[in-house]
Amino acid sequence: MTSTTKDDILQILNATDSEIIKFMLETAKYRENNHITFSKNIFIPLTEICRNDCGYCNFKKNPDDPHAIILKTKEEILADLKEAEKHGCTEALFTFGEDADEEEIVRMKLKEYGYDSMIDYIVDVCQMTLDETSLLPHTNGGNFAYEDLKRLKEVNASMGLMLENSSKRLMELPAHNKSPGKNPELRIETIKNAGKLKIPYTTGILIGIGETKEEIAESLLTIKEIYDEYGHIQEVIIQNFTPIPGIEMENWEEPSFLDMIRTVIAGTLVFKDTDVSIQVPPNLNNDTAQIFLLCGADDWGGVSPVSPDYVNITSPWPGIDELEKLTEDAGFKLIERLCVYEKYINDEWLNKNLLDNIANLSERQ
Repeated sequence: MTSTTKDDILQILNATDSEIIKFMLETAKYRENNHITFSKNIFIPLTEICRNDCGYCNFKKNPDDPHAIILKTKEEILADLKEAEKHGCTEALFTFGEDADEEEIVRMKLKEYGYDSMIDYIVDVCQMTLDETSLLPHTNGGNFAYEDLKRLKEVNASMGLMLENSSKRLMELPAHNKSPGKNPELRIETIKNAGKLKIPYTTGILIGIGETKEEIAESLLTIKEIYDEYGHIQEVIIQNFTPIPGIEMENWEEPSFLDMIRTVIAGTLVFKDTDVSIQVPPNLNNDTAQIFLLCGADDWGGVSPVSPDYVNITSPWPGIDELEKLTEDAGFKLIERLCVYEKYINDEWLNKNLLDNIANLSERQ
């Protein structure tokens, strides 16, 4: 099966009129079934402190903000997890600002709780999740060093980090010019290290932050090259920038509906010869989500019945019943999955403790 080249992607990204319909029909050839998957999760931000200051970010808070989460206690986290259990959640999505412990206020909290670093804390939180609940940890906290990823692998069923874009040029634009952690070289290194360690992984691109079509194409191909080398990428998110009042880029033009259609088609065809899922967040596309299923998307990502999307706080998730209705209305069947995809549930990718937790969870479902 021939690979999709950069020229092929650019043809899709520049398509108009009936060409778009032709490419949509092309994606249907590679769909193995009519299943659209999602993971029922709880989103827990451990801290809202972050070294980066992205122009589109609504998540980061300043340390002197009285409403900021400086560092949740384990007791608070466990209470949240137990509530999620009651609602049938299977994924504990732990998110926190990158290198939050560079801030003194976070270091002080860590010391108060008995920890030397943020990585020590998150590893212990994930272990607590496995020991005291039926949920599976999925950590997304920015770039991690190889040795830190190695520790996190032992207590996470899967992990994630958005590439966003492979172009260093975006570091000069409002989206990333105050965010050293968004350097694509660092993010690519983290994603590759996760592959070397055999960590089932989620990544993706963010469109509408000043990138060119060529840079979208190059970013998709970068992810494909990493997948070809390591095989650990289980899903690729195509996420659209959405302006929120109060952010630096609140007056920035968001990508058009057709831009999203073209990009989802391109992502689908880049990964057509793999079992990598293409995910589109439904809460960022309330009125248009169904069309992306016709463009090849086959996953909604994590959807929570108990917590908001703290990264996109103005975009509530649809209810599970609503998600099922819009999926079936488009001719597909909604299927719940775990945060780790089935092909990775074996001892090549996961340790015995994680496999035992997954087996116990499956028995209870």
